[in-house]
Amino acid sequence: MKKKKEIKILSPCGILGYGYPKESFMNGMRMEPDAIVVDAGSTDAGPHKLGAGVAIVSRQACKKDLEPMIVEGMKRNIPLIIGSAGGSGAHVHVVWTVEIIREILKEQHMNAKVAVIWGDIDKNLIKEKMIAGKVRPLGNLVKELTVQSLTETTGVVAQMGHEPVVEALKMGAEIIICGRAYDPSPFAAVADYYGLPLEYGYHAGKILECAALCAVPGTTKDCMLGTIRGDGFLITPLSEQRKCTKLSVAAHTFYEKEHPYLLHGPGLLLDLRDCEFRQWDEHSVFVTGSRLSRQYPYAVKLEGARKVAYRSIVIAGVRDPIMIARIEEIEAAAKEQVMAYYSDLEPEQYQINFINYGINGVMGKLETSHVRPHEIGLVMEVIAQTQEIADMVCASLRSTLLHYGYEGRKSTAGNLAFPFAPSDISYGPVYEFSVYHLMEIEDPLSLFPVELISLEEDLY
Repeated sequence: MKKKKEIKILSPCGILGYGYPKESFMNGMRMEPDAIVVDAGSTDAGPHKLGAGVAIVSRQACKKDLEPMIVEGMKRNIPLIIGSAGGSGAHVHVVWTVEIIREILKEQHMNAKVAVIWGDIDKNLIKEKMIAGKVRPLGNLVKELTVQSLTETTGVVAQMGHEPVVEALKMGAEIIICGRAYDPSPFAAVADYYGLPLEYGYHAGKILECAALCAVPGTTKDCMLGTIRGDGFLITPLSEQRKCTKLSVAAHTFYEKEHPYLLHGPGLLLDLRDCEFRQWDEHSVFVTGSRLSRQYPYAVKLEGARKVAYRSIVIAGVRDPIMIARIEEIEAAAKEQVMAYYSDLEPEQYQINFINYGINGVMGKLETSHVRPHEIGLVMEVIAQTQEIADMVCASLRSTLLHYGYEGRKSTAGNLAFPFAPSDISYGPVYEFSVYHLMEIEDPLSLFPVELISLEEDLY
């Protein structure tokens, strides 16, 4: 392990595949960073990507982002670390990422020492931990994990901390592909590897994983540089079009946190109550006062998804003020007609939902505004046990609402305006988080094996 008084980490974009200006990236490379670290994952879009085993971005977008990172990093002997490969960090997502990297290296006639850190967790281990009382729900809205829900789960990943990434750096890996990782962990690993305070590594990582979102104007599609020292860290945008202010960096510290200054991670608690944000220059902010404590027993977050249904939707516009004034009543009547027609189906076989954008489509029952707009966007959703049932009920719902005769209507049609043809969209499988729990472990290194791989061999 090398000791340094200061390190620089280049964060190209908020999620690998989101894109970034090449000029900003090269500005960062000219500052001679010690590592390029990019987060590739998120659960913001829900459980579908994990359950279906698909990536969060397209292959082409991922490759476009990766190529400069690999080529320029290899030229300068700067390691590249990818967190939560493919979006969800499961085996299929890691392999998908490896194949893209293999293709880039082949096209560029380059060789690289590549390490993979797997984040997939054996269900048998989870069952053992359940029996031992070492698995608990994450938050009040999550139910206790059962053997049945675990069995129905397509696969389980855990968010790794910084420890496995440090091991990969010690092995001399030039490209490190992480399975599911706690977002700041790959950044913190670089700080720890060079002997700098872990608290500043994690706090800087919390900000850098979203790239320039903490800048003004903020975006996830531009590059940032983090400079970590023993007495704090500096956040600097790499585009002249952006700057960081005390307010913008402090505000982003609150991003995606349930508590204003406490942030839990794998085996740790980051305490930010005494942080100070100081304007360093016109574009940069220096942060001090971050604190970190180890948490025992060491716990990691588990994530797993299971398929629960199929979905069909219709998107339509409504502009008739008479219909808009009574939309909930009309929707309820149309739903009743459809359910009566399909009385041969059991009620638990399908579910009908309406989302009225312009009235309460975002806030639902929490909406406080009661002003009706001149037009609304209407989404009709049917969730059913099979795609066939979902399609069938959705088609009937659409045609029923399209021609439904409500009081005051002056025509016999024209209730709905469809922006797309066909109007009915078979959405496919619906997934839910069946595993969203904390699991106590003894050794984070044994749970997340580090493997130096040959790019000539398949990982399937």
